[in-house]
Amino acid sequence: MDEKFIGERITELRLKKNISEYQMSLDLGKNKSYLHGISSGKALPSMAKFLEICEYLEVTPQQFFDAELHSLPLYVKACDLLKQLDDDDLIAVISILNRIISKNQ
Repeated sequence: MDEKFIGERITELRLKKNISEYQMSLDLGKNKSYLHGISSGKALPSMAKFLEICEYLEVTPQQFFDAELHSLPLYVKACDLLKQLDDDDLIAVISILNRIISKNQ
């Protein structure tokens, strides 16, 4: 992991939320090019601003740095939806997923 990781990870999470650099910069109370500086590797956020960025992107700092969780927003959304299903519907979803996985192997 290097300094580029932070900018790349912010970009990845920002794009998954469909938010522009410009809009996120303004939402964080910074000038319109703030995120561009970080994404391009020219700057790094302060620790306080990094924590704000994590909160804005709805990830914990641990999740931000965990390479296994790069699809976190989608994973969280899927888990939230699965929690709403009753047992019969959950069994049906598992069956469908098993068929898809078997087909792709």
